[in-house]
Amino acid sequence: MTATTPSNRVQLPIDEELVLKVIPMPADCNANGDIFGGWVMAQVDLAGSVIPARYAKGRMATVAVKEFIFKQPVRVGDILSFFSTLTRIGRTSITVKVEVYAERFSDQGKYVKVTEASVTYVAIDEKGQPREVPKG
Repeated sequence: MTATTPSNRVQLPIDEELVLKVIPMPADCNANGDIFGGWVMAQVDLAGSVIPARYAKGRMATVAVKEFIFKQPVRVGDILSFFSTLTRIGRTSITVKVEVYAERFSDQGKYVKVTEASVTYVAIDEKGQPREVPKG
């Protein structure tokens, strides 16, 4: 849950876990000078895996990304905060919601939501086949 403030600025979620913080660098830019969307997606995949790893207790693989929405561009030097929350545990899969907020380099202390996604991971065995998520 977030509270909206003037100028599309938001407060960081208090009911989700901060799972990753990262600062994109010039090497992560696209031809327009903004951070490449694929780089952001890779970071979301990393951040999204933190909570499911606690439940999978072993190997897991990303099997689905749903509703990946880019709301604002990400710029070099932004401090990105990735928040995640568990949304579903199935027999072999775990789904989380990941929200990403940027603290602009030139406007620190104020945050804008830049993207969000729903990511599903499946627990896998040593042969890469789905296995049950351990109970408890």
